[in-house]
Amino acid sequence: MFHYQRRSAVALLVSVALVPLEAATVSRQSADEFAQKIELIQDQADGGGPAERQRTRLTEDEFNSWLLYRGERLVPTGIGRPQVTIIGDGRVTGQAVVDLDAVAKRRSPRGGLDPLSLIGGTVPVSVTGLLHTRDGMARFEVESAEMSGIPVPVTVLQELVTYYSRTPERPQGLRLDDTFALPAGIRQIEVGRAQAVVVQ
Repeated sequence: MFHYQRRSAVALLVSVALVPLEAATVSRQSADEFAQKIELIQDQADGGGPAERQRTRLTEDEFNSWLLYRGERLVPTGIGRPQVTIIGDGRVTGQAVVDLDAVAKRRSPRGGLDPLSLIGGTVPVSVTGLLHTRDGMARFEVESAEMSGIPVPVTVLQELVTYYSRTPERPQGLRLDDTFALPAGIRQIEVGRAQAVVVQ
């Protein structure tokens, strides 16, 4: 069970690294290939690995296939159809359909100009940003966010992340601007066009 949780953490991390997808080729085979690569990354960490750096290439299609066929258990209730585009040069875009009403019920009214009070229901949400990784640490820098095609401030996106990332151990959820340690001995993630390379 512990190893499954660790592998799940690696898969979620890679999703951050890869965070709309119109012409992608998704398949069960690509989902299986992604899962095998996650196993390889964890096994390399568990085994110590050789002295030279290990490099594992993950593609956009593999990741989106994994999300569709295997990742549903890791996606919170209220978030649907997550997809990722790896733009390159560290930049990624993520898109999902999000239930805003669930978030609105948990918060106090903010007035008529509050975006979450103006845009209700289940809507497409997208975010574009840069993933910075170095020496085993990572940080995601949000560049833009939209709900139903309407630009929203990062503070609104943070409310969604807080709501959907809360756990009993972390009731305040995750902060978008937090620096975090990469798991599985990962030193950095090189984000190129339509792919990312995990370096251990």
